[in-house]
Amino acid sequence: MHDPPLRVRFDQWVDYCLYDPGIGFYRAGHGRSGRRGDFLTSPEVGPLFGAVLARALDHWWDELGQPGRFPVVDAGSGPGTLLKALEVAAPRCAAAWTLRAADVAPGMTPDLGDVAGGVVLANELLDNLPFRVLVPVSAAGPALDRRLRFDEVFVDRVDIDASAVEVLVPTTWVPVRWVPVQRVPPLLADRSVDGRFPVVETASAWVAAALDRGPARLVAFDYGTQTTVELSARGGWLRTYRRHERGADPYRQPGRWDITTDVPFDQLPSPTRLETQAAFLDRFGIHELVEEGRAIWRQKAARPDLHAMRMRSRVSEADALLDPDGLGGWLVATWEVDQ
Repeated sequence: MHDPPLRVRFDQWVDYCLYDPGIGFYRAGHGRSGRRGDFLTSPEVGPLFGAVLARALDHWWDELGQPGRFPVVDAGSGPGTLLKALEVAAPRCAAAWTLRAADVAPGMTPDLGDVAGGVVLANELLDNLPFRVLVPVSAAGPALDRRLRFDEVFVDRVDIDASAVEVLVPTTWVPVRWVPVQRVPPLLADRSVDGRFPVVETASAWVAAALDRGPARLVAFDYGTQTTVELSARGGWLRTYRRHERGADPYRQPGRWDITTDVPFDQLPSPTRLETQAAFLDRFGIHELVEEGRAIWRQKAARPDLHAMRMRSRVSEADALLDPDGLGGWLVATWEVDQ
């Protein structure tokens, strides 16, 4: 598909803008991560993130009894920066791992291959899967009636090369699995916020399908909040990016901007653990690696080599990765599957 229908649901619009073979941000070659790309993810800050994750992989491998077969898959790996960092880190489990990338297949299903007993990593993947948008409609009456009053965001095409416009369509559809009746009235009663929120049913289905493949661990890193109500009240969850510039209009120049959402993690299958990225990195020894880097730099500061320079950079990398207002505030969800 190169020309979208005149009216589409918002998630269909995102799918078109990001993944259409003709104009999609990721399929047509417009979008890429990295310092020379459109946005920077944790692995591209430097090799420290991969070094910490290598320690985590060793920990999980040990917990599983150091199996001789240990698949490790980076889902939606982009340019492969994280995989390269893991290879350089050379953890103990590298003796048993098969380390590879996996793309997001058409239909947004996990194309992971055989991951039974291994680890699936998803770094800033879930925010890029197509999502719907609901807008609660304030209404008088019993809560049971009010919970069914929603508008859903649709998109009308104006000019395929330039822009489109948002249209609100009344709907009785509501994702009852994660919005129990008692949660909805406070959201609708809060007149101080816009109240709209993303519905990440594609991301939820992706996680469920990935878990069905039988990995021992699925670990997702992403920006977001613990609850949908929190995200709706906070606002600002719809993000667009291009060349490190953040925009606010997902209807402008389709295919030329990344479109993402902060992830409301309560809409996903319940993880075993949910923590900030700063807490995750601390748990797996980022501070020890920084101190190691400082010690090596002190030894070689008079005549530094490339290795010493890389060790020195760990300090600034850690500052970025642990920043509570930036990457350190991202959330990490870990699903553990009984083997």
